[in-house]
Amino acid sequence: MGDPKKSIADLKIGEKGIVCCFKDEEMSLKLLEMGCLPGSMVELSNKAPLGDPICIKVSGYNLSLRLEEAATVMLR
Repeated sequence: MGDPKKSIADLKIGEKGIVCCFKDEEMSLKLLEMGCLPGSMVELSNKAPLGDPICIKVSGYNLSLRLEEAATVMLR
């Protein structure tokens, strides 16, 4: 079988992925408003010293997310 889907929280610095879908309907609304649209390319650009929050590049800007939020965005 194929690999299980990855979330933004699974990315390493410099890795990219394409937003596929969301696990949490309530959180998805907030993320959609911030530019995390299905089909958008995201790249993990930075992590805080203790790993949370993280910073991703999406839709032409940098977005800070908690790992809990990032784990709800699935990638293909």
